[in-house]
Amino acid sequence: MSRPEIGGFMFRSFRFPSAGLLLTLFCILFAVPSLSAQNSKVMGELSFKGATHVEKDAGVWVDGVYVGYAKELKGDKKVLLLPGKHEVIVRQSGYGDFVQEVVVEPAQKQTVRVAMHLIPGARPPAITSELKLTVEPGRAAVFLDDNYAGHAGDFGGKVHSMLISPGKHRIKVELPGYRTFETEVTLFAGQKSEVKTELVKGSIEQASSDIKKDQNIQKDQ
Repeated sequence: MSRPEIGGFMFRSFRFPSAGLLLTLFCILFAVPSLSAQNSKVMGELSFKGATHVEKDAGVWVDGVYVGYAKELKGDKKVLLLPGKHEVIVRQSGYGDFVQEVVVEPAQKQTVRVAMHLIPGARPPAITSELKLTVEPGRAAVFLDDNYAGHAGDFGGKVHSMLISPGKHRIKVELPGYRTFETEVTLFAGQKSEVKTELVKGSIEQASSDIKKDQNIQKDQ
């Protein structure tokens, strides 16, 4: 039997879904928004503010895990935490660690005001070599001879580089969710060199102790 046509449009037969299927569709449509609303009421947010580029470009660790550098931690990179006490450590090369314990409240945002202080007697080497780092992602943490030096974006591009003393140095680049990159460079006085790499996706379980520290061990030191 042919299907009826009205105004040039052909109508197809349609069977209404059962009550069970309607209930299932209702749950699918409304479950995700409900969970998102629930999460928004549970998680608290941290933001970071500093007076100078020293604080803004400093690396941030929360509960012993590197989360990025201060000025980028907003928008899709904002720091959301479960309510309770958390330890924040902010690091910058040549400066003492900024350490603060914060209490996160549900669904509330608070700002950590970062103030970095120079380490007494810290000076750049009189004779230097120049090392440029071209790394993706640029927010990855860079360690020079096991000491935090900055995020990769600080040392790449046309005008940025790392000034270090001549000799052999260990370079390590890390970011949670990626495999660690390590290499050694030997530089002569006045020499310019470059290291290029793109971090490979991995697991935070593969992160070394530099960006993922055991809090119990850290507190006992």
